[in-house]
Amino acid sequence: MQGSERSAVTVGVFDGVHLGHRRVAERTVEAARARGARSVAVTFEPHPAEVLRPGSHPARLTTPRRRAELLTALGVDEVLALGFSLELSRMSPGDFAQAVLAERLRASVVVVGEDFTFGHGAAGDVETLRALGDKYDFTVETVPLLDGVSSSAIRERLVAGDAEGAAAGLGRPHRVEGVVVRGYQRGRQLGFPTANVETPPHTAIPADGVYAGWLECVPVANLPVVYAGERWPAAISVGTNPTFEGVPRTVEAYALDRDDLELYGVHVAVDFAARLRGNTRFDSIEALIDQIHADVAETRRLTTAT
Repeated sequence: MQGSERSAVTVGVFDGVHLGHRRVAERTVEAARARGARSVAVTFEPHPAEVLRPGSHPARLTTPRRRAELLTALGVDEVLALGFSLELSRMSPGDFAQAVLAERLRASVVVVGEDFTFGHGAAGDVETLRALGDKYDFTVETVPLLDGVSSSAIRERLVAGDAEGAAAGLGRPHRVEGVVVRGYQRGRQLGFPTANVETPPHTAIPADGVYAGWLECVPVANLPVVYAGERWPAAISVGTNPTFEGVPRTVEAYALDRDDLELYGVHVAVDFAARLRGNTRFDSIEALIDQIHADVAETRRLTTAT
């Protein structure tokens, strides 16, 4: 950012970039354009909870890269991910407003949700921010909350296996990302080769079960790039494969009608559209294969209709 350039700023963790976050980001972009300023979304990495209460990190709805991608797609000019540390957590509301909003970003307006808090011990609220704006020459706008839409509510829906409910709050299907690694190759042996996705720590993975959705190749620096941007309807399994005496919990996706994909080492995204069923232990391989055929048919119907 140019040293003399003013900005319209919003501040938050923005995990998920759900419909409520989108309203705040879009209003920030509008405010920036009205002032001839740059729009900036300030986020934090890692999640503040992991620093303040180690081991309590909430399940992550979006990776940092995906979060920045979604905010940029809304028109935000810059995503500033501040390294969250104990030192940063101890900043008073006044110090944060001065150092980050006024001096670093030269904010002319700050746009936040109406429940916004900031500073050490969440001591600052919207009224605190307004008072600091008077001191540091920025105005404050608030955006009303959306009933029932929050990152924690979306995580709860995913824990319950409610992929459609999570998608309603996000405004898009929930996405899990990771690198494809070698598994037990049982899907290939059954005639349904799956991409076994190794997800980053703290990823918000839906409840065990079988889902309809999509598999997409996502180019990421320093990893192989194949089928870049290609996206296929996919039947997705989350769980421990009870028919085969269980394995570590996995996310596996079968791209419909594709048995030729070579995806090992490739970064992929798995989008969850709807849950088809829970996991079941089958008495025979034949019964399992019959059920997979039914899952594939239902996946085809749901993804074609979407």
